[in-house]
Amino acid sequence: MNQDYIKPDAWSIIEEEFDTGRVKSSESLFSIGNGAMGQRANFEEQYSGPSFQGSYIGGVFYPDKTKVGWWKNGYPEYFAKVLNAPNWIGINVFINEEPLDLFTCTQVKNFRRELNMKEGFLARSFEATLPNGIEIEVKAVRFLSIVNDELGAIKYEVTPLNQDATVKFDPYLDGSITNTDANWEERFWETQEVKTDGDRGFIVSKTLKTEFHVGTYMRSEILKSGKKIEMSPEVKTDEDRISFSYSLETAKAETAGIIKYAGYVSDMNHKRSELIQGASMVLDKAMEKGFDQLKNEQKEAWASIWEMADITISGDVKAQQGIRFNIFQLNQTYLGKDERLNIGPKGFTGEKYGGSTYWDTEAYCIPFYMATKDQKVARKLLAYRHNHLEKAKENASKLGFSNGAALYPMVTMNGEESHNEWEITFEEIHRNGAMVFAIYNYVRFTGDFSYIPEKGLEVMIAIARFWHQRANFSKNKDKYVILGVTGPNEYENNVNNNWYTNYIAKWCIEYCLEMIRKVKDGHQEDYTRIMGLTSLNEGELSKWKEVAENMYFPYSEEHGVYLQQDGFLDKEIIPVSDLDKKQRPINQKWSWDRILRSCYIKQADVLQGFYFFADHFTKEDLEKHFDFYEPLTVHESSLSPCVHSIQAALLGRMEQAYEFYVRTSRLDLDDYNKEVEEGCHITSMAGTWMSIVEGFGGMRVENDMLSFKPQIPEQWNAYSFKVNFRDRILKVDVSSEKTEFSLEGNKSLEILVNDKVLEVQPNTTPISA
Repeated sequence: MNQDYIKPDAWSIIEEEFDTGRVKSSESLFSIGNGAMGQRANFEEQYSGPSFQGSYIGGVFYPDKTKVGWWKNGYPEYFAKVLNAPNWIGINVFINEEPLDLFTCTQVKNFRRELNMKEGFLARSFEATLPNGIEIEVKAVRFLSIVNDELGAIKYEVTPLNQDATVKFDPYLDGSITNTDANWEERFWETQEVKTDGDRGFIVSKTLKTEFHVGTYMRSEILKSGKKIEMSPEVKTDEDRISFSYSLETAKAETAGIIKYAGYVSDMNHKRSELIQGASMVLDKAMEKGFDQLKNEQKEAWASIWEMADITISGDVKAQQGIRFNIFQLNQTYLGKDERLNIGPKGFTGEKYGGSTYWDTEAYCIPFYMATKDQKVARKLLAYRHNHLEKAKENASKLGFSNGAALYPMVTMNGEESHNEWEITFEEIHRNGAMVFAIYNYVRFTGDFSYIPEKGLEVMIAIARFWHQRANFSKNKDKYVILGVTGPNEYENNVNNNWYTNYIAKWCIEYCLEMIRKVKDGHQEDYTRIMGLTSLNEGELSKWKEVAENMYFPYSEEHGVYLQQDGFLDKEIIPVSDLDKKQRPINQKWSWDRILRSCYIKQADVLQGFYFFADHFTKEDLEKHFDFYEPLTVHESSLSPCVHSIQAALLGRMEQAYEFYVRTSRLDLDDYNKEVEEGCHITSMAGTWMSIVEGFGGMRVENDMLSFKPQIPEQWNAYSFKVNFRDRILKVDVSSEKTEFSLEGNKSLEILVNDKVLEVQPNTTPISA
């Protein structure tokens, strides 16, 4: 049974009734962020029950020494930790000296928590009876500004309900923070300075080893019956902590409140010697505007994001809530302002997986950002990898590759491999292919070829060199083979000739050869520069071509399908439908040995290749492979349901496509994999967007034109989305009766709809198809 406590709502994530057993899950689901920092939805007041404290800063990490049973040559020395940063949200609350703690309250009623996705804030309210018998009502609102991404704000109000009371607020900063997932239980932060200035508090900390310097700051306003009152706080400090105390004599039914402005400044954007000064400037601007104006700016900024990124669904509230939750979390994680940042698989919602970048960005996220924002945002994501090219070459050289071959990391913060599972770090090399596919996908969608001669071709050449060296000739097969790999399906390790890996390796080489010719013909200056940088010659190119033309692909004549890898049919083939539900998920019920010996597939593998290279195969090919592999897939990766939804829609199997859509869109909200308390699956959320736009909408780029084959699930009355295609914003409205297209901008746009050309004029009545 999946969890089912989130209330259906088109624009909000809502929890009603307080349950200590789901606090950690809600801390993930109600997380907030602004692209530069984020935090789990921990309570502001103290909470002594099970909780997962988490506040994170984009780009700030710690190289936690790898912990393994034994060391292997070439093993990454560290696992890059997304750092739990100093805590600034804390406001301890005391009522007649009794601490407010929902875990110890004798009664909690009318509890409500709301993540308002439309306006970008987190709200919480409840009534509680403390152990001393005092009944109170609490209302709290919190947001992280996307207008000033160094600022957060909290408004916290307490109303005694059954008697007069002394309400004391203790807002604090705490630098003594640790990571839940630390390998060696080390502290990752060292406090440099603790400073107060009147009612302002500052803690300057630095990370060990990486030496990021961060200033955490706060300032508060005190309210009584909604009006600001002047109070001087009682100040307490120690080596890692600052707290201010404000006591208010509060009558029954009167409201005491505090507004706390706080956040982070870091040496990524300020001189180390000026962190406190920078924080003070943020506070000055915040205090000048005040909470209400800041919150209104937040509303307006989110309205601008939603204007382009929203997908509307009519007739299915849970489906609508699911897609907006996914779009909201993606925008909280990455807004494209800083090309030093990327999209971690947990974003700002948890610590699991570490790193800021996986192949998820190239395979799943770039299409979302490319279509819902200015193309410059997607180009920044590509540039991020180009900036790490030398590190990728170093990663390959550590494994014995030469001549400028590059292996992009499975997990990284700075381009250096920092993943600590052997079978993934060294064998899941298909990630290299995603780097090239993302460049191809970007050029195909945006029409911006300039990226290839400027930056992309250098990346492609280094990756082609890797594939050339990684393949070896098999006399037995009279073909080139790629041995000892793990494909996208991580429930198979150290296999030979994973079809997807071999196929994308062949394609990467061929695409690189094609782009070299194109750059030579049209960008001679760049061609000369790149050939000089890489020392590439015709002899090497001919060797690449030989590998690509003679790549081996395992195939079953009996089933008429490509095999996931050599020996796949040696397994006992038992469909997932025959598995006892009590054995699911198998990654939590079975030993790893049993999983590896089974036929079960964690996520789309062969079908991932059919998704990337849809125009290489017929619909009949897809149907045959879908029918063979989907029944064996347990979908225990967040990246799996979206691909299957798209493929099912392409096959016209809309009921199945809808079921996969619901699973991907509500993967975290309904906790399908029973792990949401560790954080949300941010990168796969882009796949949810794809499942509607590319799946139900049937959007592709064909013959340099946008193409649509729209369908609609029978559960929906209508749906709509927008895409920014080559600086023209196209809106698509689909209902069971018709599909309408409307265009913003100055130029008309020719599109294909069910293989027929349709010309859409800008700023006119929508045209039907």
